[in-house]
Amino acid sequence: MKARRKMNEIMRSLADQFPGKFASEQAIFSNIHPGNRIFIGTGCGEPQYLVRALVNYVQSHPKAFFDTELLQVWTLGVAPYANLKFKDNFRYNSFFIGDNSRDAVNTGTADYTPVFLSQVPGIFQRRLVPVDVALIQTSPPDDHGFMSLGISVDIVKAAVESASLVIAQVNTFMPRVLGDTFINMRDVQFVVPHDEPLMEYTGSVSDDIAQRIGTSVARIVRDGDTIQVGYGSIPNAILAHLKDKKHLGVHTELMTDGIVDLMKRGVVDNTRKDLNPGKTVAAFCMGSRETYEFLHDNPAIEFRPVNYTNNPTVLARQRNMTAINSALEIDLTGQATAESIGKTFYSGVGGQADFMRGAILSPGGKTILTLQSTAEDGSVSRIVPFLKEGAGVTLTRGDVHYVVTEFGIAYLHGKNVRERAMDLIAIAHPKFRTWLIEEAKKLNFIYSDQAFITGEGGEYPDFLETRRTTKAGLDLFLRPVKISDEHLLKDFFYHLSTDCMYSRFVSSRQDMPHERLQSFVVIDYRREMVILAAVEKGGGEEVVGMGQYIIDENTHTAEVAFVVRDDHQGRGIGAELVTYLTYLAKRGGLHGFTAMVLQENKTMLHLFESMGFVIDKRLESGMYELIMSFWET
Repeated sequence: MKARRKMNEIMRSLADQFPGKFASEQAIFSNIHPGNRIFIGTGCGEPQYLVRALVNYVQSHPKAFFDTELLQVWTLGVAPYANLKFKDNFRYNSFFIGDNSRDAVNTGTADYTPVFLSQVPGIFQRRLVPVDVALIQTSPPDDHGFMSLGISVDIVKAAVESASLVIAQVNTFMPRVLGDTFINMRDVQFVVPHDEPLMEYTGSVSDDIAQRIGTSVARIVRDGDTIQVGYGSIPNAILAHLKDKKHLGVHTELMTDGIVDLMKRGVVDNTRKDLNPGKTVAAFCMGSRETYEFLHDNPAIEFRPVNYTNNPTVLARQRNMTAINSALEIDLTGQATAESIGKTFYSGVGGQADFMRGAILSPGGKTILTLQSTAEDGSVSRIVPFLKEGAGVTLTRGDVHYVVTEFGIAYLHGKNVRERAMDLIAIAHPKFRTWLIEEAKKLNFIYSDQAFITGEGGEYPDFLETRRTTKAGLDLFLRPVKISDEHLLKDFFYHLSTDCMYSRFVSSRQDMPHERLQSFVVIDYRREMVILAAVEKGGGEEVVGMGQYIIDENTHTAEVAFVVRDDHQGRGIGAELVTYLTYLAKRGGLHGFTAMVLQENKTMLHLFESMGFVIDKRLESGMYELIMSFWET
């Protein structure tokens, strides 16, 4: 109440100082002329009252103006101006398509302008798209007459600076957000004081699929990264899974409830940012009332126009910039669309391409593309051989580092088309993998004899992934082999010495062609297991050890073997592999292991003997046959 009384005092003072700025709505809207281009504020910052008043004015003055063009990034509110009865008065032109404008755009009664969001201020300023009138919403003015654009700065600041007629709805519910957000009473032609709650956007409740994607993304994001995250249920889940990170920074287009929660927890402190250290930087906010209250006069937060927040050259100066976005569809070569489904316009270019391109240019930066593996209740795969005809390529093959679905992570950066195709097929929904394999063969993306396992036996058991630290202090990622791991195992085997290869395979053969590698990566997980021991390298994985067992269904035991790269031996990798394989075998109800070990392979013999197995050891022709029981003595 005290704040509102102060605001009323300020408004009365300003009305005395600028009497011409306070006029009736009829007098204000009479300044709009036929053919004008009218800009409307963005998303939750949309001046709802002004929009309703404008429509009401046209209804009562149907001949007041014709052929006006309404410009907006995105509307969350009702869009009555898109109604066909106003077709002679308004033509809606959106830079990003939302639920309320999608039908109108696709039926030809509204327009869509595809453009990188970072470029919109420039096309306003250069008058490639002139702005004649700007309908905006602001916080109350301070004692100096400065009003904050609050939760919607994005392209609004540029529209205000470009328009010859600016009409501002002054709303006490609008927070005073710091940064490049302020305009002065002198910058507006008319002021309409009207209080109403801001629109809120809380996103849909995250489901199990979103949670699984969020868990995987959290594995990629590192302490100290500066992040950008989009909107929706998947980004909500991603942010929720970052609560155990440290010293994250935020440089984003969209501010959300999830980011505010991380700030309150101390996860986001912006201490390691190169640009705007100590500040969470954003362009607009879509969230809850509690989030808007958190933004008010908060010196830890700065809002900037999108020609700063989304500028790839700015992002490239931020070390470890991590851009996390979503897509509608991605093809096996790595092209992705976030804006259309075939010929149907669905959303827009928006800021995704800006951030993904900027993050690639950032030292230590990375791009993460997330998507649910299917659409339309599971009837359609979002991973496809090629994007549908008419789809807009939002992200090129060079823009994507990581792709994440609920079935895992594919790392595409630096991969050839065959490797990309196999990586993406591995994280597609299992019921579409056979189709994708066959289509990839027809397109010559992959080997014509590429094998694969259908059904349950071929489904990658991501729940068996685990992390271990050896006694020597080496951090390992232990996981089952995937069908897409052929290139990793090829590198692994060719790093083994001749002696190491002979000890493992009892063969002088050194080559590892595709046909031979397939036997290691294409497995039925119900009948055998191959566990890779990997370390991180250049944003990807490097295999330093491999363990394997094959089940003998007659004896309910398994033949086991392992091998460690020569340059990593003596660091405890073999012990971790055998320990984990033993755990998995016992979990599967097996009675024990068998193994064939060369007599001179003392290291492997010692390791098996140290595992606590009950061992029956027989030597014949320089080879030990080991029968190792899990039963205790």
